[in-house]
Amino acid sequence: MLQAKGIYKNYGALPVLKGVDLEVKEGEVVSIVGSSGAGKSTLLHIAGTLDAPDKGEVYINNTNVTALSGNKLSAFRNKHIGFIFQFHHLLPEFTAFENVCMPGYISSASKSAVEKRAKELLETMGLAHRLEHKPSQMSGGEQQRVSVARALINNPDIVFADEPTGNLDSHLAEEMHELFFKLRDAIGQTFLIVTHNNHLADLCDRKLVMKDGLFVTE
Repeated sequence: MLQAKGIYKNYGALPVLKGVDLEVKEGEVVSIVGSSGAGKSTLLHIAGTLDAPDKGEVYINNTNVTALSGNKLSAFRNKHIGFIFQFHHLLPEFTAFENVCMPGYISSASKSAVEKRAKELLETMGLAHRLEHKPSQMSGGEQQRVSVARALINNPDIVFADEPTGNLDSHLAEEMHELFFKLRDAIGQTFLIVTHNNHLADLCDRKLVMKDGLFVTE
């Protein structure tokens, strides 16, 4: 599903990633843990095509995404990749339903198919009663579930999650953990999760530890 080969990244004179290799199989839930500054989020953003490596290649379903740029990269990202962040990044002027639909409208799918799937996803998330509510009218946990539905709207090959429960209390965080594994079991969804939450990391199929820009054994 995902292969990252020999990933290097510097910010100025500071080396952040020092030749990282990563492989995630279809249907896996993989976590990356490590102290702040270890390079976790940088690797996630490169693997998710939000940033480019200084050296190395990333393949998603055998497509070399590091060789794509411009509209081709944007189209690939929209169709094949989902994102969940610590802060929901929902558009405040739009409803939950509209926020979830947005990536689908950008894709080549029909409007009716997008809206049908958006409703189904929000119902799966327990948010059938929140379709017409705007983010300011929802709790933090509800907003994060909307962001999960948005990440899934285009049936992505892989979902990248950067501290997805970092802004939630322990109860809501636990609900989010259960949701990830429910999606893995129900539809075979692949996740790569960067987290400081050791409980979530330990639940994953594999836990990878980063230190000083490389993976290490615990």
